[in-house]
Amino acid sequence: MIDGIDRKILKMLQENARVSNADIARGIGMAPSAVLERIRKLEQRGVIRGYESRIDPHSLGLDLTTFILVRTEEPVGCHETGEKLAAIPEVQEIHYIAGDYCYILKVRVSDTNALRTLLKKFGSYPEVSDTRTTLVLDSIKDSLKLPLNGTGEIPED
Repeated sequence: MIDGIDRKILKMLQENARVSNADIARGIGMAPSAVLERIRKLEQRGVIRGYESRIDPHSLGLDLTTFILVRTEEPVGCHETGEKLAAIPEVQEIHYIAGDYCYILKVRVSDTNALRTLLKKFGSYPEVSDTRTTLVLDSIKDSLKLPLNGTGEIPED
């Protein structure tokens, strides 16, 4: 069960995944050992799926973000092509979707030449029948934070 204390811990970790257990404990009025135990339980249950650093893509020369719709000729519910696409380093996100296309991908590359090369790679997969690419001009919000209250509340077990 995710209670109010777990939500406070999750909020603090979303703000700064490097926050110490002692700082979390001070922030919510608990002992550091109790906070550590709660975090371990959240990790074991898969509520916390991992920790990663957010790196500025522009600092690595990845100046072009695109969203690419991919249509495949594979049976409904089959994710084999999606698994192949997910293995490509430039693909940051891939979602199996309903509609005319099968997948939507978030991709980061250096420039349009790199994008062209990537699209050729997609086209080399016999299952890929079509793509539609949208270039991002500017990102207003790019976040991994999940809402912890209100309509997007994490459901209690």
